[in-house]
Amino acid sequence: MAFLLPRKEPMSTFHPPQPTLTGHLVELRPLQALHRAGLLAAAADGELWNMSVTVIPGEHNIDAYIATALEGRASGKVMPFVIVAPDSGRVLGTTRYWKMDAANRKLEIGHTWLARSVQRSGVNTEAKFLLMQHAFEVLQCVRVQFTTDVLNERSRAAILRIGAQQEGIVRRERIMPDGRRRDSVRFSIIDEEWPAVRQALLEKMQARRDARA
Repeated sequence: MAFLLPRKEPMSTFHPPQPTLTGHLVELRPLQALHRAGLLAAAADGELWNMSVTVIPGEHNIDAYIATALEGRASGKVMPFVIVAPDSGRVLGTTRYWKMDAANRKLEIGHTWLARSVQRSGVNTEAKFLLMQHAFEVLQCVRVQFTTDVLNERSRAAILRIGAQQEGIVRRERIMPDGRRRDSVRFSIIDEEWPAVRQALLEKMQARRDARA
């Protein structure tokens, strides 16, 4: 993964053609309707649609889920990706940039979920690294934020592990499909923090690769 030198001027828009971001374990490709079957298979790995702390699609709502993501991309506020294993082409999950605000050079990384069999495998760390690298070094963001359910202890721990700082609790931030009024935890990384976060993640990913060798 080559270091990308910062641009002299921030980009005027967050919506050039959506890139494909490639790492050692994963490739993040622009989400398309043709990924429907792959996403369903990934969600079936662990029956993830039964989780109450996030929204993961099943057969009953996959078409609406994809349509919403693609509508968001058309609006210029969202970049949805599928997370793919480069060697096999297997869809492992999905993630996206959203709440994209070019004027203030900030965005949120969210709607991230992975098949149960690849959780805690390094896939999430590398996917987040690729997204943050592109956000800070290409889109020239000054802030990248993350939000998760206050009840989702695993997600909260994972966000802290990648180097984000917890900012606080956003009360009644959204209403979940079951009607629960969710409190959310907000985290962020800002541009001054990115070089140190970047280096720590590179070391962590290299240590994992060395352990596999």
